[in-house]
Amino acid sequence: MPASQIVLLGAVAGLTIFLGLPLGRMRAPMPRLKVFLNALAIGILIFLLWDVLTNAWEPGATALGGHRYGTAFTDGLTMLGCLGLALMGLVYFDRWMKRRAAAMRPEGPGAATAHRPVLPAGPDAAKVRAAELSLLIAAGIGMHNFGEGLAIGSSAATGRLSLAVLLVIGFGAHNATEGFGIVAPLAATGERPTWARLIMLGLIAGGPTFLGTLVGQVVTTPLLGVAFLALAAGSILYVVIELLAVARASKLKELVTWAILLGIVLGFVTDGIVTAAGA
Repeated sequence: MPASQIVLLGAVAGLTIFLGLPLGRMRAPMPRLKVFLNALAIGILIFLLWDVLTNAWEPGATALGGHRYGTAFTDGLTMLGCLGLALMGLVYFDRWMKRRAAAMRPEGPGAATAHRPVLPAGPDAAKVRAAELSLLIAAGIGMHNFGEGLAIGSSAATGRLSLAVLLVIGFGAHNATEGFGIVAPLAATGERPTWARLIMLGLIAGGPTFLGTLVGQVVTTPLLGVAFLALAAGSILYVVIELLAVARASKLKELVTWAILLGIVLGFVTDGIVTAAGA
């Protein structure tokens, strides 16, 4: 696949985040639609997690079959290490973000001014805190989207085009739903962000997928390919855990279950179409 097409795949996967961001400007809430899209992304990502881990484990399994135990051990250790690094790294990053948000929350008379002297008081202070929190969320999403881009670029550059296309579809689906999360703090305070701010937040969160794709297609050694896929798998698993919590809180179990099932079916159907096309 030409390098320009690989880069385009990364751009598409990252910039789908703009599909969810405009909901921050809508006055009429659409809770059932948000729940459906959230659960649909879960289903796609569950399929994608299985597919990515299968591809990440394949070199190690092949080495075991050929009795190359040293190579199998290195590949397996790299896969499990990078999986844990991505998953737990995001867990601790999320903890840091929550602590920062709590530190910006007033705790009593005068607390807000003690922590943040420049903040205005009252509703304006809440809007400023919401704006900062949405920026932090976008930055966090961008960090793990860079890992997703690495996996896309590495897969496409090493000839695994079917996996690359599935990664684009899966990451694109969940990036679209991540747009809701970015604008949620703003919506909670009744703030309608400007289009310029939405574009800025989208580039911070989605742009790293494009950058990761550029890096991933250049660095294509087999062991790094395993590492990139495992990092992506850790990111996927973390996102699935977070999205499942959102789905459970909605208390729309039937809608969520059907949407997750549909997402898994779409994953297999897409895989079949791509494989049949010879990718």
